[in-house]
Amino acid sequence: MRRVFSSHDLLAAHHARNLLESLGIRAEVRNERLASAMGELPPSECQAEVWVAEDGDAARAERLLREGVAVSGAPWTCPRCGERLEPQFAQCWRCAL
Repeated sequence: MRRVFSSHDLLAAHHARNLLESLGIRAEVRNERLASAMGELPPSECQAEVWVAEDGDAARAERLLREGVAVSGAPWTCPRCGERLEPQFAQCWRCAL
């Protein structure tokens, strides 16, 4: 296992893990509950961390997290309310369909 990402923002760490998982890279978030120990422990030791299961996936995972993943596809129109949405959205922001 190898660490590929860390952040004081737990949401960012889980987003990174979810992104990697969606691309077939097994990953887990560690140190989720250490934020409450900040002050007793150095802040750098209290960050949530994303670790990949396979060392061979680490370089690819770091590159994907650094550069981002391009979303492909065409814009779409919500069948319920007619709102025009970009391809990265799987749900309509206006009517939640």
